Amino acid sequence: MEALIRSGLEELGLNGRVPEDAPALLARYGAMLLEKNRVMNLTAITQPRDVATLHMLDCAALLNCADFSGKTLVDVGTGAGFPGMALKILVPSLRVTLLDSLNKRLEWLDEVGEALGLEGPETVHARAEEAGQDPALRERFDFAAARAVSDLRLLCELCLPFVKVGGRFLAMKGPDSDGEINAALPAIRLLGGEIAERFDYTVPNTQVTHRVVVVEKITFTPEKYPRRWAKMQKAPL
Repeated sequence: MEALIRSGLEELGLNGRVPEDAPALLARYGAMLLEKNRVMNLTAITQPRDVATLHMLDCAALLNCADFSGKTLVDVGTGAGFPGMALKILVPSLRVTLLDSLNKRLEWLDEVGEALGLEGPETVHARAEEAGQDPALRERFDFAAARAVSDLRLLCELCLPFVKVGGRFLAMKGPDSDGEINAALPAIRLLGGEIAERFDYTVPNTQVTHRVVVVEKITFTPEKYPRRWAKMQKAPL
């Protein structure tokens, strides 16, 4: 995995922009993921090559659409740690908060961070719609990121409340998401954001194309958002 990650980072133009030991650390993280996945459902991607490309290099591509140095990021619904843990390895000065509703995942991510010698990231066990109303977390981050498959309207309601004015929400989506983005525009405006960019890229060493929808936070999110999850699903913005 390490050689594949190293060549992929070069293809992304990230040589010299990430620590020299980043490929080795990402490969070790991938090996730990595959080992743990035998006893805990962390990922449907189970081949080392695919872990290297569709997890590690997919997350690394985010470095070409944002400058994370010295910033703060909350990874909403982090799951197995993507993209937050990978970004922490690639940008050690990034202060990462991994948020998830399943504590067992977070306990494992704490083990990963310790094994890799990382300073952090911090883990928070909570549902996103509840954490978004927590004054300690609300509008505190330069970036929020989500790799979930949920509709963009739901993701924006969950994630934009975490982002400070002037910050950005990075939604990792597929390239055929134009209709979903257009449908979400009224919700994004209501929540205090606007679309800043649609960043399309091909994952190195694959033919897979992905997109990052970059939503800039231009004003405060109204206090009533995010709503309860059941309400969000029943009546999307």
